Amino acid sequence: MWGLTFADLRYRYRQFLIAVLGAGVVLAMALLLSGLADGFQVEINHAVGAVGADRWVLASNAQGRIAAEAPFPEADLTTIAADSGVTRADPLVILPQQVAHIGAITNTVNVFGVRRGGLGDPRPTVGRDLSAPGEVVASTASGAAVGSEIEVGAAHFRVVGQISDPTLLGGGPILYMSVSDAQRLGLGGRLLVTAVVTRGVPDQVPAGLVVLTDRQVETNTLADLSGGVQSIDNSKVFMWVVAAIIIAALLYVSALQRSRDFAVLKALGSSSLDLFWSLALQAVVVTFVAAAFAMIVSNFMGGMFSQPVDIPGSAFATMPLIAVVVGLLSSLIALRRVTRADPAAAFGG
Repeated sequence: MWGLTFADLRYRYRQFLIAVLGAGVVLAMALLLSGLADGFQVEINHAVGAVGADRWVLASNAQGRIAAEAPFPEADLTTIAADSGVTRADPLVILPQQVAHIGAITNTVNVFGVRRGGLGDPRPTVGRDLSAPGEVVASTASGAAVGSEIEVGAAHFRVVGQISDPTLLGGGPILYMSVSDAQRLGLGGRLLVTAVVTRGVPDQVPAGLVVLTDRQVETNTLADLSGGVQSIDNSKVFMWVVAAIIIAALLYVSALQRSRDFAVLKALGSSSLDLFWSLALQAVVVTFVAAAFAMIVSNFMGGMFSQPVDIPGSAFATMPLIAVVVGLLSSLIALRRVTRADPAAAFGG
């Protein structure tokens, strides 16, 4: 029986190849969606971790989210820096979702106002550090070259450095500038900040502020994107369903073409269960090959998205199991054709 199964695979290889390619592309998209959902976490981890702080001090009404834009007086920085558990404290002004004009291109960027030489001050891979008002270090994702000008709101800045691909909130490039520039840009020039980052752990902070770890900031900030992540996960399940439909359609057509073969095999003593497992094996083999194709192709498809794509190892590890489940479910569509095969038809015209 197994020999006949693989012989049929060889005989109808063109049909099965089409199914492998179709289901493979769909499964590759499912892997990419897993990477896209995981990319939000990687993106937040990178942006927060790059600051290099032991603790973040945010306004309590920010709910632990660095993108909440909940400012508080810069004067609180002095109190936090004087705490016995703190060896260094620096201000940050984070302004999410700012509209920037980069040449003829309009882009949405996230602004990080940093103290020069302090925590969060970027180290450019191209160009130089911030040294004067009106300068920015831009993420390469912004497309802004060193020496170019960027208009953010009513302010103009010159790009003096580039840093490799830090983004936030779904692929939004980050622009780093001085705290004072960020205050003029988004806070009306008022002496306010949206975060204080520290080396060491503050024992106490002024009323209305809370102390958070990197992990807490990452988790809370990611909650802003929970709806998008859930939608991506739902789309991933839909891709698995589409892959199952592709394989099921192939098997149904194959079962129609093999109706007389099934009748002959039944006349020779094969049971309906034997014939079903033969089809199920075909489905699993095709889906396995499609899954292998998907795992290879997905590594070259990440560039389709501006958002970072980081396919977790667990997605690759579970793909073979998904292939088995999809293959078995797909084979059920042909079960009726197998059970209705009449051995007498083997001797008919």
